[in-house]
Amino acid sequence: MPLFWRIFLWNAVVLVAAAALLLGPVTVSTPILLVEAAILTGGLAAMLVANAFLLRLALAPLRRLTRAMTTTDLLRPGRRPAVSGHGEIAELITTFNTMLDRLEDERATSTARALSAQEAERRRIAQELHDEVGQTLTAVLLELKRVADHAPSDVRAELRQVQETTRGSLDEIRRIARRLRPGVLDELGLASALRSLTTEFAGPGLTVGHRLDTELPALGHETELVLYRVAQEGLTNTARHADAHHAELTLRTTATGVELLLRDDGRGPGGAPEGAGIRGMRERAVLIGADLALGAGPDGGTELRLTVPVPVPDRSGRP
Repeated sequence: MPLFWRIFLWNAVVLVAAAALLLGPVTVSTPILLVEAAILTGGLAAMLVANAFLLRLALAPLRRLTRAMTTTDLLRPGRRPAVSGHGEIAELITTFNTMLDRLEDERATSTARALSAQEAERRRIAQELHDEVGQTLTAVLLELKRVADHAPSDVRAELRQVQETTRGSLDEIRRIARRLRPGVLDELGLASALRSLTTEFAGPGLTVGHRLDTELPALGHETELVLYRVAQEGLTNTARHADAHHAELTLRTTATGVELLLRDDGRGPGGAPEGAGIRGMRERAVLIGADLALGAGPDGGTELRLTVPVPVPDRSGRP
């Protein structure tokens, strides 16, 4: 039955009951007596309570739908309000869920295109840094060495200093190029790439340990790239913002797929809003159907957990 007619009938029942009371043995004197006033007031209160209860019962699914609308986040897909109620209310909730399915599909498609273009631009910039800037600085180093070998002794020390500065700039450019395009991921695999990443972020104020399974289920290139980028962004946040002294990166096979876990002993996320880096990690997770959880660790600090569902083959080799 449509919502309009259900509310109309419930209100009609309340009004008919009130009319039946007025047409019954109850009478109202002039002037009204105290007992009669109490009876009328009690009847009115009962009608209002009954009407409020019936309306609350009928509109409860709409309140749940409103709550779902205000809390829905496309970067945390899969959450849907349960279809309840009758008629137009159930149809409205079903339509809302269908709209969320379409929006999540469109978001995943647009995110895939954007991240693909981003990775292509990273590769292009890394290639130009390596081929153009890197080769130019290498030529400058060779020329400085040649000039320093023939320069007077009082100038040679200054040229050696310029040489060291140029060599440091060349090393920094190579590090930037490796971060932009992780060639080790394509050449040596995910475990070796993550091991190299932990070494890169380790420094005097931060030690980074790792526990990496080498026998992983078959992962596509896109999945491996998402795992690498999430680990890279997580370690970047740890090094820049966490004030941590130690971090631990774990990659292991689970019953349902692969789990990437990063913990540190820093100050924890607190109540800070999520920045562009974390939202970027969530977008990458949505791209491969993974679940990303970020919060306080069991012993303090920050815990980043990326759960990737991957069919794990049984002993016969079948998924």
